[in-house]
Amino acid sequence: MHTPTLFRDRSRTFQVIVGGVVPLLFGAVVGIVVGVTSGGYWALAALAALGGVLAGLEHRDGWGGADRGLVGGALFGLGVVVAHAIAGTHAKVSLGSFPPFVIVIDAIVGMLLGALGGRLARSLRRRPGVALHSTPDSG
Repeated sequence: MHTPTLFRDRSRTFQVIVGGVVPLLFGAVVGIVVGVTSGGYWALAALAALGGVLAGLEHRDGWGGADRGLVGGALFGLGVVVAHAIAGTHAKVSLGSFPPFVIVIDAIVGMLLGALGGRLARSLRRRPGVALHSTPDSG
């Protein structure tokens, strides 16, 4: 069975792009879509949630996944709020009475999803026959 390379073992450029730029830009797309269609918003939000769990798989355990999920979720939420404000459209899904709070909510949800992915990765790595793609002390 193949396990992903740990996030910490990847290049700094990869970490910045995948861990920072991608969630921010995807959040910006969602921020535009929230003013167009509620169905599109929820579909993209579900895809983002799946991405949060998958990102957690690149970590040694739930704690590492939670850390990345917290940052990724906050950047995603920031992208949603800023892009929606710039678009100036009426949200088809409620962003609450104080839209910047979406950033906090998305950070918490991202943390939980990343932790889930990290926990799943830890369980998979403990199964017999699963090869680790990380340094010897990461197990």
